Amino acid sequence: LHRKRHGYRPNYFEKKRKKEAREPHERAQKARKLRGLKAKIANKERYKEKVQMRKTIRMHETRNVKEKAGEMSGISEKPVFLLDREEQNVSKVLSNTVKQKRAERAGKWQVPLPKVRTVSEAEAFRVVKSGKSKRKAWKRMVTKMCYVGENFTRKPPKFERFIRPMALRATRANVTHPDLKSTFCLPIIGVKKNPSSSLYTSLGVITKGTIIEVNVSDLGLVTPGGKVVWGKYAQVTNNPENEGCVNAVLIV
Repeated sequence: LHRKRHGYRPNYFEKKRKKEAREPHERAQKARKLRGLKAKIANKERYKEKVQMRKTIRMHETRNVKEKAGEMSGISEKPVFLLDREEQNVSKVLSNTVKQKRAERAGKWQVPLPKVRTVSEAEAFRVVKSGKSKRKAWKRMVTKMCYVGENFTRKPPKFERFIRPMALRATRANVTHPDLKSTFCLPIIGVKKNPSSSLYTSLGVITKGTIIEVNVSDLGLVTPGGKVVWGKYAQVTNNPENEGCVNAVLIV
């Protein structure tokens, strides 16, 4: 509000320019002093920035396209005996098709919930004491909703490290199709990716933001080749352990 009323200081832009010019030097100075784990983290961040920068530069790169001189200008001012010779003129155009393909590829796997809260192991598992005097604490009880296959058989109690209770096993999900604006109760085929941990993915733990595979053969979706689509990915949008059901949005 103050800036809106009174504007900028006379030397604001000059100071800003100098600060931005100093930034790379300060960053380099800090990077030289860093050691150990902090250095690793800083280098990783810098590497990510550089990769992003290179991608942006590559997207704006121009490529050479050869065009015939006759096409460039409608009327040619050459003598008659040179008209049959085709001259090639090199002009620069932005590679729009490449950019478009890249954008399509990036947008293909856009999910309804791009950022979700990470679920810690302390929250997802409960320690189960075992042994004659209940001193051993190597067993874990899964406290979140999970999916196990149809022919799943539990291991003997002595060898079972992760216990998945029957009450928290999900077999079907309420999947909403974003284009059709309708919801279907579809069988779950498997858990593709849990963003919190790869351990949760292997155990089939379903939390908010998990990508699950559902059987969409009943919907009658067809590929451009005419084949019926059998399995499709969907992202879980609710907290299943709180609501007792799995709600998801189909990734089209």
